[in-house]
Amino acid sequence: MDINTLRALATPIAFIAFIGIFFWTFSRGRKKGFDEAANLPFADEEDEASNVQREPSVEKNTK
Repeated sequence: MDINTLRALATPIAFIAFIGIFFWTFSRGRKKGFDEAANLPFADEEDEASNVQREPSVEKNTK
């Protein structure tokens, strides 16, 4: 088995992997998970905003 045979085998394997990833990405069952993952960067902002609003009231109660 020489290098050209390995290259000839690697091409269809890579193509099959590409097709598999393509269908996995666009399957309907994954939409909810991908939508949640897309909104993860914004989740921290909501938590920080609620903490900023809560901090002054906590400080007033402790004094």
